[in-house]
Amino acid sequence: MTKDEILKKQKQYLFPSVSTYYSDPLVTDHASMQHLWDVDGNKYLDFFGGIVTISVGHANPRVTSKIKAQVDKLQHASMVFPNEAVVALAEKIAQITPGEISQSFFSNSGTEAIEGSIKLARLAGHRVGGAAKSRLIALEGSYHGRTFGALSLTGQDKHRKGFEPLLEDVTFVPRNDVEALRAAVNDNTCAIVLEPIFGEGGIFECSVEFLQECRALADRHKAALVFDEIQCGLGRTGTIFAFRAFGVTPDIVAIAKPIAAGLPLGAFLAKEEFASAISPGQHGTTFGGGPLACRVALEYLAIVEEENLLANVNKVGGYLTQQLQQLVEDYAAAKEVRGRGLIQGIELEIPSRPIVEQGIAQGVLFNSTHDTVVRFLPPFLLQEQHVDKGIRVLRKFLGRKRRRAA
Repeated sequence: MTKDEILKKQKQYLFPSVSTYYSDPLVTDHASMQHLWDVDGNKYLDFFGGIVTISVGHANPRVTSKIKAQVDKLQHASMVFPNEAVVALAEKIAQITPGEISQSFFSNSGTEAIEGSIKLARLAGHRVGGAAKSRLIALEGSYHGRTFGALSLTGQDKHRKGFEPLLEDVTFVPRNDVEALRAAVNDNTCAIVLEPIFGEGGIFECSVEFLQECRALADRHKAALVFDEIQCGLGRTGTIFAFRAFGVTPDIVAIAKPIAAGLPLGAFLAKEEFASAISPGQHGTTFGGGPLACRVALEYLAIVEEENLLANVNKVGGYLTQQLQQLVEDYAAAKEVRGRGLIQGIELEIPSRPIVEQGIAQGVLFNSTHDTVVRFLPPFLLQEQHVDKGIRVLRKFLGRKRRRAA
């Protein structure tokens, strides 16, 4: 089908909420490693990364070979009948997390991983404090997903509006406000839930001091400390888990996005003392932990390790930071650079979506969030020459340069 035919059928047969954000969207056709092609044959350098899912590249041959082999062997049987791939994946995850985080529950997505984390924290809270120990602490400006539980923890009105009432036992505190945090947490708190680095929320980091206080308060009040690493985890910061870079270990970690290289898979990981709170039948999944996705996830982790991609994330991520900082120095429209590794954003004084649309016309895919932030979430294979191309495109559309002091 042509681009126009596809867009017409999208409008005719899909919900309006599925429609594109852009006035002249590209219609994807195929991809390879750092690049995408549309149905008209145009090539694009990808800083968008399928919203953080394509970390080892599009159509990575190591991934596609595992998909083909597993499809021929076993596609699905449900977790009623465990398979070798899910057990091997759980073992591998336990090996790369701190020793006390050793249990996994696999889901289909990040928002499902957050739902499972909430349920687990509630069960664990009830076990030590009764039914009253059910309150949740979340952060203003955060984003955790679109289901009711995940949306209840999302601290952005634009996502929550129209879906109320949501879960009522949620208290929001400002990111990095230690005093507000102390005032909010008490013996009825069952969990503190946060993203160490906000993803959709604009690439804002939690401070080490704030995370340390979260850890101390969770211990003092026998609550779960839950980290949402769906966007910032699994290598994107230059460490396999973002919390390792901050030196604060949570009780429960939600992961998803890149883990199965674009196939649907998520998980919540927990210390045994929390994992043991949930009994057989209290939480379940039909597709989570399927052999196909788990086999690909094993290959994802192998690629990251064997091809030393974390070193590349740190190296090229550092170069990206330097080049973005140069834009702030050179252009009045560029305000601030945030993030680390290959989860970064540049805050603008102007709307970011027109910049993204202009980038598409130049063959570069950026991501826009919070109206004024251009995000960079590229594959871990990114090289400095790719950064240079993206920066050249941004320079075309940032307007007037700053005046230099005489």
